[in-house]
Amino acid sequence: MKNLKVALLQLLPEDALDKNLRKGMEYCRIAKDAGADIALFPEMWSVGYEIPEDLNKLKASAIAIDSPFINSFRELAKELQMAIGITFLEQYEPLPRNTLCMIDRFGNIVLIYAKVHTCDFGDECRLTAGDDFLVVNLNTVQGYVKVGVMICYDREFPESARILMLKGAEIILVPNACPIEINRFSQLRTRAYENMVGIATANYPKNRLDCNGRSCAFDGIAYHPSGMGSRDMLISEAGEHEEVCIVNFPIEKLREYRADEVHGNAYRHPQKYKLLIEESIEEPFVRSDYRK
Repeated sequence: MKNLKVALLQLLPEDALDKNLRKGMEYCRIAKDAGADIALFPEMWSVGYEIPEDLNKLKASAIAIDSPFINSFRELAKELQMAIGITFLEQYEPLPRNTLCMIDRFGNIVLIYAKVHTCDFGDECRLTAGDDFLVVNLNTVQGYVKVGVMICYDREFPESARILMLKGAEIILVPNACPIEINRFSQLRTRAYENMVGIATANYPKNRLDCNGRSCAFDGIAYHPSGMGSRDMLISEAGEHEEVCIVNFPIEKLREYRADEVHGNAYRHPQKYKLLIEESIEEPFVRSDYRK
């Protein structure tokens, strides 16, 4: 594989599940026409990142993995021969989950990832958190690529991308639903740099919640192979409004870079990091709404 094209679907959601289904399918077709190998939605596309306070309404808006909504995208992926990362509010007990379902180009569900770092200081306190980070060896028209997922707030914890790198991820998909400002932009750049992975982030456009578009991608290659010094890893940044942003990841060059450079897992000393799995929390970081 020389290159991999990822479509960042920076779309405004509609006011109903069936409308989001139709719009999502329409834009997947647009992505395919533009040559995409993977189409990625922003966070919880099925409901446009709506999290009702009423638990009955919340549960009523959640959908199952085998729902017509997901099955429609499975059929579409098979028709288009394009992988689809569809995001949704997933039916789950005791409370729904914030989930991405990766569908391969044959229509198979190959990965189901639920957001680990739910925003428990906000509306996501009413959701069930995921318990692991997942990577899949995705079969695309261009060949196989190892794809991992982290969702929005997961980005703010270096452990998220680190674990995905350790599991072999070459590209990390990041559905998002918050403003991508200078610090979050820097976080994404850093996750790409320190793990030598590509990062692809799909956000909602301006006029949805407090989002501001700026869906972006970093290719993870920080230095010129020619030895001419550092380079900007940013390979795509969308504007504020609706658009389909096609990102071309140079996978062959990334693999060559990862085989030679010093980051990622090349020189780590995990035996010295035992404090990282210590569960105690001390001031000033104690929060009353923290959930394990």
